[in-house]
Amino acid sequence: MPLEYLFTYGTLQNRQVQQYVFGRILKGIPDHITGYKYLENAIYQRYPLVQRSNNMKHTVKGMVYELSKSDLLRCDVYETSAYKREKVILQSGTVAWVYIENSG
Repeated sequence: MPLEYLFTYGTLQNRQVQQYVFGRILKGIPDHITGYKYLENAIYQRYPLVQRSNNMKHTVKGMVYELSKSDLLRCDVYETSAYKREKVILQSGTVAWVYIENSG
């Protein structure tokens, strides 16, 4: 089964959240994306958000995890409709999903 990559910058890095969502602790690799800004408490005045800025000086540090398609579907439920999943190219060159604001 092919694996997907997910770039995380918030609660999905938390071990308790990983145990709840996936039933296991994930092993991640540090990476970052450029052209995005990190906004603290942007969703429900509690959760972070990354937003495209198109300014290559803006970078967001995070972790990238290998996940199955079913793991990604669990993430979609966990992240709620406040976020949507979008593919990005990380600094390492890895193509990964990231959750951004669902403005639509």
